[in-house]
Amino acid sequence: MCVSMLYPVARYISPPEVPEASTQSVVAGREGDLKPNQGKIFRFGEQPGILVRTEDGGYRALSATCTHLNCTVQFRGDLKQIWCACHNGFYDLSGKNVSGPPPRPLEEYKVNVADGEIVVSRA
Repeated sequence: MCVSMLYPVARYISPPEVPEASTQSVVAGREGDLKPNQGKIFRFGEQPGILVRTEDGGYRALSATCTHLNCTVQFRGDLKQIWCACHNGFYDLSGKNVSGPPPRPLEEYKVNVADGEIVVSRA
């Protein structure tokens, strides 16, 4: 007798591969949440983003995933830079990697303020 008759092989149905839906915009906060020279992490779909209020009152938003080893970065108001604590990497407020091991810039997002909400979207 064939072994497969004694122990039937389980057959699994796999769903078709579908490209993951990507988030195009999110509300990252409300006006007044951040004081000048402050930053905060927000969720941009499945990834973290970072929103920074500059000294002049404007907003900058970037991916908060370090391009070195995918650690989450944070805003250092004392240095006016974005910092990755994992390996002491630094980015400027436009996301450009300026020191440490990060090999490339952070993804920059577009910021719009409407009706008191800070809306961040992919550029």
